[in-house]
Amino acid sequence: MASEWPDGLDLKLVDNIIDAAFAEDIGQGDLTSQAVIPADTRFSGVMSARQKMVCAGLPVAGRVFERYSDKITWTAKASDGDLVAAGSVLAELAGPAVDLLTAERTAINILQHLSGIATLTREYADKIADLDTILLDTRKTIPVYRQLAKYATRMGGATNHRMALDDGVLIKDNHVAVSGGIAEAVRRAKANNLPNIEVECDSLEQVKEAVEAGADMILFDNMSAEVMVEAVALVDGRLPMEASGDVNLTTIRAKAESGVTHISVGALTHSAPAVNIGLDWSAEIL
Repeated sequence: MASEWPDGLDLKLVDNIIDAAFAEDIGQGDLTSQAVIPADTRFSGVMSARQKMVCAGLPVAGRVFERYSDKITWTAKASDGDLVAAGSVLAELAGPAVDLLTAERTAINILQHLSGIATLTREYADKIADLDTILLDTRKTIPVYRQLAKYATRMGGATNHRMALDDGVLIKDNHVAVSGGIAEAVRRAKANNLPNIEVECDSLEQVKEAVEAGADMILFDNMSAEVMVEAVALVDGRLPMEASGDVNLTTIRAKAESGVTHISVGALTHSAPAVNIGLDWSAEIL
């Protein structure tokens, strides 16, 4: 394998994503490269960061080239989780020119996207690095890319929240409305022997009700930092507390300082801009 495979990434799932990307991008073949580049031309080159960024997805990018051609060599020069400067070499590559050019866009697309998530996540993590508050991601990810996206948030310094709906109970406003109230929703979850029941609350009254109903964790939804201070006092250290909604780089510090134990940010995965990564090639004819 091109590099050591990361914990928490299912190789079969990643291979399926890569194969789907190849089918989408290559179709029946790279007409341009096949037409204008002699088959015996080899390329060697470097993949470089063109901005300051946090790396995420280097083993996946290497896997892209490996999966396309066993004649390509990939040598990573940085590691996922590294904060690198603009101009830093991320990897060195060599192999048949046509193969490299055919696979490069898929590799770069994945690496730019995942490193963009990790880079934005690091910005958020740095805002509260001196506090005890745990930064969480969410399920707001591009479909099929969730495992990759959540891996990238970990590389940036976040902790994964639910990976899927079967990963824990989170009673939200619609569940409460259909159930007839927070107390009844919690009762039904407990009747099904479901552990770790978290309840979303958007008012102090709901916070009190959720605590009294026996929730295991409280989510403060779209509360201001000032209101959350009151909510934290209501909980009084009996349960973990998560802040969510209207969390951005400007507001995260004040919300974390309210005393919550966790703070979740959907923007980590749904709004992270891709970073700028380039490949520079040199050619030789064998």
